[in-house]
Amino acid sequence: MIKFICYPKCTTCQRAKKWLDDNKIEYELRDIKLDNPLLDELKKWYNKSGLPLKKFFNTSGLLYKSLDLKNKLPLATEDEMLKLLSSDGMLVKRPLLVGEDFVLVGFKEDEWKKVLQNK
Repeated sequence: MIKFICYPKCTTCQRAKKWLDDNKIEYELRDIKLDNPLLDELKKWYNKSGLPLKKFFNTSGLLYKSLDLKNKLPLATEDEMLKLLSSDGMLVKRPLLVGEDFVLVGFKEDEWKKVLQNK
């Protein structure tokens, strides 16, 4: 079952949820604020995604800005970044769509279509 990890108040997450529903794609919903991704989950998702770790950060979020991560992340190790992401779900870019053999970060309709057409 695909995991849809989102923040329900986020308009991008709402659009992504509507898209999943409209396309009759079954998923398990998880509120990132109430159920923060664990360190082990984040490591697996990062490795499966093929993306740079920085792509997992919600760079437009208030917490990201208040912690001055724009300047701190370039100096952080991969381990430090993963621990930081696991400390607060609001630091994680959303929505996340996690399947057995894919991880999609953020909602890009064309990318989601391409990956999910084959599922």
